[in-house]
Amino acid sequence: MSQWEKLKQLDTKSLEQLHNLYQDENFPMDVREYLAHWIETQDWEKAITNYSLATIHYQNLLDLINNQYSRFMQEKLFICQHKFKRYRQNMQATYGDDPVLLATNVASYLKQEKMILSNVVEDHQAVMGQPQPVDFERHQNVVQKLNALKNGVQAGEQELKFLEEQQDEFDFKFKTYKFQESNNSEKQKEEELQVLQKMLNILDCNRKKVLQKFAEFINEAEVLLNTLVKEELADWKRRQQSACIGAPVKVCLDQLENWFTACAVCLFQVKRLLKKLEELGDKVTYDKDPFKIQRPTLEKLVKTLLTNLIKSAFVVENQPCMAPQSKMPLVLKTSSQFSVKPRLLVKLPEVANHLMKVKACIDKSSPNGKGYRKFNILGTNEKAMNMTESKFGGLCVDFRHLQLKEQKSLIGGKGSNETSLVVTEELHLISFETELVYQDLILKLETSTLPVVVISNASQLLSGWASVVWYNMLCSDLQNMTFFSNPPTALWSQLSETLSWQFSSNTKRHLDTEQLDMLAEKLFGLQENYADCYITWAKFSKENLPRQNFSFWLWLQGILDLIKKYFENIWNDGHIIGFVSKKRERKLLKDKQSGTFLLRFSESSKDGGITFTWVEHLPNGDCKIRSVEPYTKGHLTNIPLSEIVRFYKVMAEENVPEHPLLYLYPNIPKDEAFGKYYLDSDADVQLKHNKYLRTRLIVVSERPPTEIPPAMIDEGLVEDLPLLSATCFDFLGFSQLSTT
Repeated sequence: MSQWEKLKQLDTKSLEQLHNLYQDENFPMDVREYLAHWIETQDWEKAITNYSLATIHYQNLLDLINNQYSRFMQEKLFICQHKFKRYRQNMQATYGDDPVLLATNVASYLKQEKMILSNVVEDHQAVMGQPQPVDFERHQNVVQKLNALKNGVQAGEQELKFLEEQQDEFDFKFKTYKFQESNNSEKQKEEELQVLQKMLNILDCNRKKVLQKFAEFINEAEVLLNTLVKEELADWKRRQQSACIGAPVKVCLDQLENWFTACAVCLFQVKRLLKKLEELGDKVTYDKDPFKIQRPTLEKLVKTLLTNLIKSAFVVENQPCMAPQSKMPLVLKTSSQFSVKPRLLVKLPEVANHLMKVKACIDKSSPNGKGYRKFNILGTNEKAMNMTESKFGGLCVDFRHLQLKEQKSLIGGKGSNETSLVVTEELHLISFETELVYQDLILKLETSTLPVVVISNASQLLSGWASVVWYNMLCSDLQNMTFFSNPPTALWSQLSETLSWQFSSNTKRHLDTEQLDMLAEKLFGLQENYADCYITWAKFSKENLPRQNFSFWLWLQGILDLIKKYFENIWNDGHIIGFVSKKRERKLLKDKQSGTFLLRFSESSKDGGITFTWVEHLPNGDCKIRSVEPYTKGHLTNIPLSEIVRFYKVMAEENVPEHPLLYLYPNIPKDEAFGKYYLDSDADVQLKHNKYLRTRLIVVSERPPTEIPPAMIDEGLVEDLPLLSATCFDFLGFSQLSTT
């Protein structure tokens, strides 16, 4: 198989990379497609350093493009003819004076194609290396069932041809008998009738065998359909739920589409063969003809299977999202645009050519609670389904600019909500309707999104996202609109995984076991095992933390926002422990060398804060653990975290500044850990080119006048260590005055 053929069989994500590679019309994808074999058999690398060979390749390429152009003329393919004429002109303009450039570009394209293929192989090997025997075995089971169905239908088609030949022979002899009946003696008639009866008995027996064969693979199709719909599609929907709240799972529909399409092809073929049986029965029939008795039942069953298959194949591929890069799908703000994409997993050419208009609507069967908000969908809420909406995907329709507008309530005015649910706990469904007309099937198709939360103010975003996370973490009923009337509790084993997803989906780092244990301790207190601890919805998102005026969820989201805006690279590289209790912090640091420090998140800042704690060993043998007041968005907007760590000083006795931060825990030199984040490696280098006074914001702390006895620290008797209050100064030591 050629490299190009291998590439065309990749999944949608990899094909997107291929599409991006061939965006330049100086060497278009159409040329790569039609001349694939010739392109891959030439030595382009050698042509880069051999002008004569490059010229030969260039001339041969033009000749091949001309040949393809001539074929399109003969086949009267006007559009293709027009494209290749333009390609030839572009090639001549681009490479006519520099054929080596052509060799260089083609060699580069082929290398990048190989990289795409190798990356797919590596990903496949990585997946195969993971413990996924259940999924692999299940998928193999689907493939085996599908192959068995295909083979059964093909065998049935061959038996039907044999049966048709038998029937034609019987029909011919019967008509011959009727034509010669008046000229034959009674004995001849009796003998011929016996032969005809024997032939009819054999024909009847074979008809029954064919029908039995059809019944068997129709049953196989039913089993396969149940597997596809009740297992594979249901599993995909559950994975999509998890993916919406950050889970690193694959939700590509290509495999399911291939299976659904293959199953539909088989069923339509069976339907066509059953129609052929009807025609045979009309030509030759007799008393107790099985074609007249059994065939209609089989035909009805096939139609039912096709109906169920196609209706189940209408799904929402991309759930509603306000922005293409948003990490919070299913939270929609009124008057803000959002996108959503339904898709039909049965991709037959005849279906694709049929005009299928899809209409979007909201809350067709919403709860009738008093005060439950109603919305209208604004924008183009009816579009035709086609294959151009997805570059390499299936039959879909991409709604990109929809908006929600709240209806005015007749009682209480606009926005009235007298139910027990707050706005961010009110769930809504966006549904899609279309009609498929294919052969003699006329089907009404309908699908819906996962429940969405509709907010009217940006301040409700985090609360709305909390609802989306809780629902999709715990609810398997995808249309449970009253979920928050009595929200279930969550096991810590469920919640901890979901919390880790919040970080891994927004950054390149998940939460480890020790970080999650700290969060568990914050919620449940100190426990030996948190796995079986339960947390309520209210404690997760509504109730304030002890001695704080904000909830656990808002605190966590504040930290995540702080990471994303101010020090994501430092977090991704693992230099921030972040979630660590003060007791464990002391345990980690007290046996380390002086100047060892760690970075952790503040537990008292609603919008997120970060601080560092370091250890000092005094000459008398005492161990001091010191912390600085948390740095919040206000500080980090002015001074990057890396610069704070780099220049932080403590004013010792006689106002002599000291650098207390020397080693990042466990023992990494500070500059080695943070050096690549520094704004400049040597401030003096820039000062040589600066005529004006240069200042830098630095952070200086004064030592507290009193110290905490070591015994109290070791025994954990102190709730809060004294924080060294940090002050920002303009540090002039790196400055020089300009001279005139």
